[in-house]
Amino acid sequence: MNDTIFVSMMAGGALAIAAFSIWRLVAELGSAETIYRDRPPSGFRWLWPAVNIFANTFGFLLRGDREAALLARLRKAGQEYALTPHQFFGGKLVGLMLGAVVGMALAGDGMVLMGALLGGLFGFVYPDIWLNDHTKTRNLAILKALPFFLDIVTLSIEAGLNLTGALQKSVDKCKPGPLMVEINRVLRDVRAGKPRIEALRDLADRMDYAPISSLVSALVQGELMGSSLGPILRAQSDQRRTERFQRAEKLAMEAPVKMLGPLIMFIFPCTFVVIGFPIVMKFLASGM
Repeated sequence: MNDTIFVSMMAGGALAIAAFSIWRLVAELGSAETIYRDRPPSGFRWLWPAVNIFANTFGFLLRGDREAALLARLRKAGQEYALTPHQFFGGKLVGLMLGAVVGMALAGDGMVLMGALLGGLFGFVYPDIWLNDHTKTRNLAILKALPFFLDIVTLSIEAGLNLTGALQKSVDKCKPGPLMVEINRVLRDVRAGKPRIEALRDLADRMDYAPISSLVSALVQGELMGSSLGPILRAQSDQRRTERFQRAEKLAMEAPVKMLGPLIMFIFPCTFVVIGFPIVMKFLASGM
C-alpha cells in the first residue's frame, strides 16, 4: 500500500513538473509582439504558441540570404506584417511534426517509418505551397483591379490633381483590396517624408510583379522627365486591359485540354458501359 502511494505521489509530482515546464515554455517562448502587426493566417493562428516556440528555439538556422529571401517572399504575398521569417520557419517545423504524427497514424503495419517520412515532408513543404498560392491569388486580384485604378488616377490627374492627390482619390473611390493596401502604404511613406519616386520604387521592389514594375517605371520616368502623366497612365490602363483579356483567352483555350483527363478517366468508361451492356446481353442471350 505504501509503495502504491509513493508511486502515485511520484507520478503526480512528475506531471506537475511537466505541466509547469510547459507553462513556462509557452510563457517565455510561445508569445510574440502583435500590437503593431497584422493578424496571422488562420493555420498559424491556431498553433501560434507552438509556432513561436519553434521560431525562437530554431530561428538560428535561418540566417543571412535565406532569411532575406524568405522575407522577400512574405512581402510579395502581403504577409510581411503578419509573419516574420522566423515565425514562418517555425510554422514549417510545426507542420513537419504534425505531418509525421498524422502519417504514422494513417500508415499500415510495417509502413510507420515511411508514413512518418512522407507526412513530415508534406507538412514541412505545405506552408511554402500555401504561400505561393496566396501570392498568385493576390497578384490576380491586383491585376483585375489595376485598370479601374489607373482610370481613376488618370481622370484625377487630368482634372488638375498631382500624383499624390490622384493616388489618394483612387484609394477613396476603388474597392478595398491588395492593390489599395499597397497604394495606402505608398501614401503613408510619402506623408512620412519619403520622396515620392523612392516610395514608388519601394512599391515595385516589394511586390516584384511585372505589371506593377512596368507602371512604376513609367511613372518614375514621367516624373523625372517632367512630362504629362495622363497619356502615360492611359497607355498603362489600355495595356493592363489587353493583358487581362489575353489571360482570359488563354484560360478559355486551355479549358478543353484540361477537360480531356476527366473525360477519358470518368465519362468515357461510363458511356461505353451504358452503350456496350445491351449489346453484350444480346450476345449472351443468343448463345454467342
